Amino acid sequence: MDLSPFEKDNSVSCRLASQIPDVCKIEDCCLGIDEAGRGPVLGPMVYGICFCPVSKKEQLKDLKVADSKTLTEAERENLFQKLDEARNYVGWALQILSPNIISTSMLQRTKYNLNALSHDTAIGLVQYALDSGVQLKEVNKFMWTQLAPAEKYEEKLSQRFPGIEVTVRPKADSLFPIVSAASICAKVARDRAVKGWNFSEDLGEVDTDYGSGYPNDPKTKAWLLKYLDPVFGYSQFVRFSWSTAQTLMDSKAVTVHWDDDEEDGEKAAQRKNNRSMLSYFGASAGGNDQNPTHQTHRFFTERRLKSLDTL
Repeated sequence: MDLSPFEKDNSVSCRLASQIPDVCKIEDCCLGIDEAGRGPVLGPMVYGICFCPVSKKEQLKDLKVADSKTLTEAERENLFQKLDEARNYVGWALQILSPNIISTSMLQRTKYNLNALSHDTAIGLVQYALDSGVQLKEVNKFMWTQLAPAEKYEEKLSQRFPGIEVTVRPKADSLFPIVSAASICAKVARDRAVKGWNFSEDLGEVDTDYGSGYPNDPKTKAWLLKYLDPVFGYSQFVRFSWSTAQTLMDSKAVTVHWDDDEEDGEKAAQRKNNRSMLSYFGASAGGNDQNPTHQTHRFFTERRLKSLDTL
């Protein structure tokens, strides 16, 4: 698994994929979908698909793939190696969603929440397999039941991909070997991306002992506190839209007031007992300031600039 395309620019999303086995283009195939890193405040979230011919299900089962969350990192790496060695009938594809993409999507003016981002990413990967010539017959997907009813998402996928048998289940990563395989691919990619993260910001010698990356991990909390810049916030390794990061920024960082459409610069300045930049451009009759106590800033006097009310 070559992560170099993502490592070159880890601020954006990136798709990685294996070669498509020839047999997957001529035989009916099953496909599993799973993700890794949905909850952590650090690092990317990775969606993965794995596919193989329906006739090869037993051979896949013999590889002893299992839910990646029940395995150690070494066991996952070993199983991924086995999947890679079975490349003549097993294929995979990954979509790595950077922390920056996740947070900017969630905080943009038109909100694009994590559920919608996840659904669209999964659909995009299935479409990628179809576009690559994989003869899909079955799609199995893991689903967090607390996020949405599995039946609703199953119906959504069935409508999007008519003619394909879709099954969405909680614990699908332990019920279907093909989903377990997708889970392993996604988790291995996330582990490697986090471990080899390239910090584009100048943070000096970065302490990489940041724990699991989950918000309730004491090591993760300590790392977040240590690498919080009071002005610029966090590096792009951190999902700044997570409440854990936002709470620390609110309590430890410099307070900044951002003018919005409901409060223009003048009102904001008055509220802060300060002058707005806009006040320097206010025109007065005859080009003279009506306020005798007002002194023009030297920026304007040095450049012989005056306010005009006519041209």
